[in-house]
Amino acid sequence: MQEAIVITEQPVSVSVPLGYSFTLRCRAEGQTLLQYQWFCQYQSVCSQIPGATKQDLPITAQQSQLYTCRINDLYKNAVFSDWVKVEVHHCVARGLPPRLWQGEPVIVLNPTEQRVDVGKPLQLQCAAMGVPAPSYQWYQNGKLLDHQKKKKLWISHAKVSDSGTYLCCASNSHGEHWTNAVDIHVGTCRSEKFFATGKIALLVGNNHYQHHPNLMAPVMDVFELSLLLEQLGFQVVSLLDLNKAEMEAAVSRFLELLGKGVYAIFYYAGHGYEHLGRNYMVPVDAPQPYAPENCISVQRILQRMQQQQTALNLILLDTCRKWYNSECALSQVQPLEPWGNTVYGYATSEDAEAYELQDGEFSSGIFMKYLKKHILQEKKVTHMLEDVLEDVGQDPLVTGKQVMEIKHTLKEARSLTDPICPLRARAERWGHSHELLSKLVTFPCGARVQLRFHRLFSNLIYVCAKLQHSPAHIADTRLLLCRPTEMDSVAIPKESQWDQVKSLLSSVYKQEELDCVFQLCGLQKIQTDVVLQLDLCYTQLSTKQRICESLQTTLQRCLLGQFFSQMNYSQPNYWRTPACAGGVCLRDAVALSMDLKGQASMRTGFGHSLPSSNPSNSSSEPEENDESDLSDLCSALLRAGPRQDCP
Repeated sequence: MQEAIVITEQPVSVSVPLGYSFTLRCRAEGQTLLQYQWFCQYQSVCSQIPGATKQDLPITAQQSQLYTCRINDLYKNAVFSDWVKVEVHHCVARGLPPRLWQGEPVIVLNPTEQRVDVGKPLQLQCAAMGVPAPSYQWYQNGKLLDHQKKKKLWISHAKVSDSGTYLCCASNSHGEHWTNAVDIHVGTCRSEKFFATGKIALLVGNNHYQHHPNLMAPVMDVFELSLLLEQLGFQVVSLLDLNKAEMEAAVSRFLELLGKGVYAIFYYAGHGYEHLGRNYMVPVDAPQPYAPENCISVQRILQRMQQQQTALNLILLDTCRKWYNSECALSQVQPLEPWGNTVYGYATSEDAEAYELQDGEFSSGIFMKYLKKHILQEKKVTHMLEDVLEDVGQDPLVTGKQVMEIKHTLKEARSLTDPICPLRARAERWGHSHELLSKLVTFPCGARVQLRFHRLFSNLIYVCAKLQHSPAHIADTRLLLCRPTEMDSVAIPKESQWDQVKSLLSSVYKQEELDCVFQLCGLQKIQTDVVLQLDLCYTQLSTKQRICESLQTTLQRCLLGQFFSQMNYSQPNYWRTPACAGGVCLRDAVALSMDLKGQASMRTGFGHSLPSSNPSNSSSEPEENDESDLSDLCSALLRAGPRQDCP
């Protein structure tokens, strides 16, 4: 039976300053003439608003109240709209909201720093104006807190692990705005034997090289390590396939955010080599053959990390350590400062290769296979790595070929699980980029499609589309996401290059069937906003004609590549191109071969057999630093290369 009255537009809640004028709207359809009557509720008393008998209710905000609208027809049928809240802020800073305010969120109350005893309640509060009223999402140390989605964050019994940096995002259909970041201390830091003032991690995985064999494992290794480090409270940036300039920019940004007492992790997976105690990473644009000036020195990064007075520097190199160009001159070096805070974890021993396991769908490095097994352990970093070393050494696939190596000067029993007790609130949110909010779009035919955005890596986003509602008069619908023809100059990666990433996406959405998926990679190269086109093709049942409709949506550059947009680094002209993009059906993304399951291969992809590794003459101290211009350091880092670099 058709309902007598159907509400087609519900009123929405608003959050506005005292004296602000706005209008509540309600729309309905019925079989006869409809009559409207608005009601308000204040302090548990509900009353009819005299004269409020139209679809629109003009209001000048005076006090916070609830409102609803009754709609009735000539047959005495009646329905009520949703209750909505008009929240009125009486104390708002001068100049708020801005003159040309369009209803976007405006923060009017920021949370404040607190010190709370263990077991006592913790409450943080913020507030924002907005039309519609904003929704809220709290974050701790850059990690989204699933159940903290109100203006007030409440923890009934605070634990030491609740210490950290908190901030909240207020968002509505017009945009989002962030509160100030505040530091929360639970208990006393002196009660903990060791603590970090912050935890920062940069993960780089180079897979697809211009002049060298491609690799498989860095995609999965970087992805899995980023998830584990976030569990430990690290703010993480994970980046794939960087050229020299981009690696320099990423490392520079990483170093800027380090400070006294911070735990810093730098992880690199890709082609690389070692020469007389110095380690080099190879960027994706490194020439063949390459020399030290084409690559990035790890020791220079470490020297800069030490200058920031960090409490722990952990360098994890998942790359080969062989050297093949003995004619290249060595750079000058100087010893590292003896500060007792540095740990090297090498995937393999000196003058040896590192291997990756390929199972067809997902590939992982041998080193990462066992690192992820132990990294969450609450023990000294070096002891945790020793457990990894033992497991790698017992793996029959690499017996006699790959043995992990640890070098360190760590004088204190620091663990990656140590709590965070910040010295001060950091305005910087390393690893946190604005989340692209999902949106519902409606085609002229009435079909509704949800667009969602999933950031698998800091410089790679997938746009996912799913048909939510298909009208009865259409059939055989098909969705396609693409870029408009005027942006066809964008390079599209080869399908085979991104099989691993697409498999990752399908594993994330394994419980859900998506209609189409669009990939935006290399976000650091984006120079303008990105316009996506969503095409809907369907058969009109009445005419049997095939019809296509199109809608466009704009993704702002600042939301796509925020991490890189904060760094004013210069790129060579030939790198000033929009991000790579490629459309793909999810079914194609999961149709991957399993032929190589269980086999081990060298990261370089070169077909040479491994020579037995030479015994190392080095001590347990970290290698020496390359001594050169700091700008050269950043340049070198951008060139970091394949995990295995032995021709």
